[in-house]
Amino acid sequence: MRRLLKDFRRSLSVSLSTWVVLFAALIFLAALGSASFFARRYVREEAVKRADQVLENSALRLSNILEDVEIAADNLEWLVYRNLDHPDRMMDYTRSTLQGIPGLSGCSISFEPYYYPDRQYWSVYSGYLADGSIQSEQEGNDDYQYFYLDWYQLPKLLNQPCWTEPYSDWEPDDDVDLLTKMLVSYSKPLTDSDGNYIGCVTLDISLKWLSENLSSVRPYPHSYVVLLSRGGTFLVHPFQDKLFHETIYTRTLADPDSDLEALGHAMQDQEEGMRALRIDGRRSYVFYTPLKSTGWSMAIVCPRRDVFSGFNRLRRMAVGLALLGLLFMFVVCFRVIGKTLKPLRELASQARNIADGHFDTVLPDDPRQDEIGTLSRSFAHMQTSLVSYIDELTRTTAKRERIESELEVARNIQMGMIPRQFPERDDIDLYGETIPAKEVGGDLYDFSLQDGKLYFCIGDVSGKGIPASLFMAMARTIFRVAVQKTPAVSEIAREINESLTADNDQLMFVTMFLGAVDLGSGRMSFCSCGHNPPALLSPDGKASFLDCIPNVPLGVTPGYAFQEQGIADVRGVPLLMYTDGLNEAENAGHEPFGNDQLLAVLENAPFVSAQEAVSRMNSALRAHVAGAEASDDLTMLCVRIAFR
Repeated sequence: MRRLLKDFRRSLSVSLSTWVVLFAALIFLAALGSASFFARRYVREEAVKRADQVLENSALRLSNILEDVEIAADNLEWLVYRNLDHPDRMMDYTRSTLQGIPGLSGCSISFEPYYYPDRQYWSVYSGYLADGSIQSEQEGNDDYQYFYLDWYQLPKLLNQPCWTEPYSDWEPDDDVDLLTKMLVSYSKPLTDSDGNYIGCVTLDISLKWLSENLSSVRPYPHSYVVLLSRGGTFLVHPFQDKLFHETIYTRTLADPDSDLEALGHAMQDQEEGMRALRIDGRRSYVFYTPLKSTGWSMAIVCPRRDVFSGFNRLRRMAVGLALLGLLFMFVVCFRVIGKTLKPLRELASQARNIADGHFDTVLPDDPRQDEIGTLSRSFAHMQTSLVSYIDELTRTTAKRERIESELEVARNIQMGMIPRQFPERDDIDLYGETIPAKEVGGDLYDFSLQDGKLYFCIGDVSGKGIPASLFMAMARTIFRVAVQKTPAVSEIAREINESLTADNDQLMFVTMFLGAVDLGSGRMSFCSCGHNPPALLSPDGKASFLDCIPNVPLGVTPGYAFQEQGIADVRGVPLLMYTDGLNEAENAGHEPFGNDQLLAVLENAPFVSAQEAVSRMNSALRAHVAGAEASDDLTMLCVRIAFR
């Protein structure tokens, strides 16, 4: 017995472990055993089975709805082909189709302009009014050119039936909530005997109706249904502000979340399964399944708090029992542990002296062979190593300062590549400015005067930091070379695109707006390569965005044929170009600066100069973000051509 007690005194770990394990094991094993039993029962049986069953039923219900819509489109197509020579009958067909399919909010039959020689536009539409009645009309006119809209263009480009991304049929004067007017449409192309596209039939479903049908059954009180389109846009979501405006990836732009991105990719890839991740600050389980016929994907989000509600109750009971046991154990072990740890107090006092900077403090030479003796010798070794560590830390700090200095040099070099001197001419008012979000950035602007023309560009490279800055330098250099080779902005875009796509292993790209103004005639040719449309300030003081053809960004698709546009005369009309670091800049409340505020700043004060316009926009942006950290590079370029 004496020898056993002596062994206990020599080994701190044995004495502590014996008392802790003896009491804690009995208490925690009972609590954790019962918690594990009920967790397995509630989590595996209830969560998985209930969620899978609800998801399966909801997916089947939605598939039936969509299948009914597609069948109705097939029937309507058959009627149209049989009566192509009787266009006035089309309105009756849209009305009868709308009445025959529950859930439809609208139905249209649209034809190419002048398909009927005596009618420039022919697009008949039937839709429900607020009182439940059906209104039918021919909707095509000069103000509503339907043949440019997605629901008309998509089946034409794809040459097959398709479901559109969500869009809004809302007008500012409509006295209804926006969700009621948010739609998805199924469009089926119409072709003549030679296979030429002559129009399409389109059936609309209200997202509000779709959401109400899918959200009626929930496995848990706070669970909800989410429906994604092929592009990841929310078709159904309990938060209406996300519909139409956001995709599943929108939140990850400001707050990167690899788990949420992985879920989005899995749903877009038509996978099926379950994932655990944090959504809107709450840990949740997401059960998802594809809808093969449409490319959409449905998911049920179940908060973990709801799923484990039964388990949590048991866990609280177990914790209560454990606390009572630990309190009892504390009373019993207090004297034993206090006596055992007495040598450590002396060692702690000496360690404090060392921590205060007295590295020459002499530590006692403890001959004990247990953990306390080992700890004492380890402290002595640490004392000798601490001086070497501090010296190494000093060298590391100096190295870090050198790296920061090199980054500052890199920033200065990049800023030196951006033009700072602008033409001092009476007929050209030009000013630009760029502010990187990090030490170096990926935004750029440039200009060049060639053969009586002013060439200019503004671009935004994917990503930020050093890789983006290198890609930005390449794009600017290629722009300079391309301007010397060809006068056409579409060819300049092609030259830059071909150069950037070559050996682009990192798959980087740059959105860019390119323009060229003939200083004599004022004619401007331009080409937008996936970039934000510039803002124009008309002579009457009204600001608007330039209508641009959405070409692909540069560096993405080799051999792409860029489309060029033109304006007859832009003299006297200020043009403000910018990157999305302006309109997407957010304040502390995650509220974006926005396109409306951008236009308002241009309109609220008379145009004085390009520099003053950029300065005024910067002031408005600083007032909006109110000190919030910038998440993206910011670049602006303003140009106004005067009459000679």
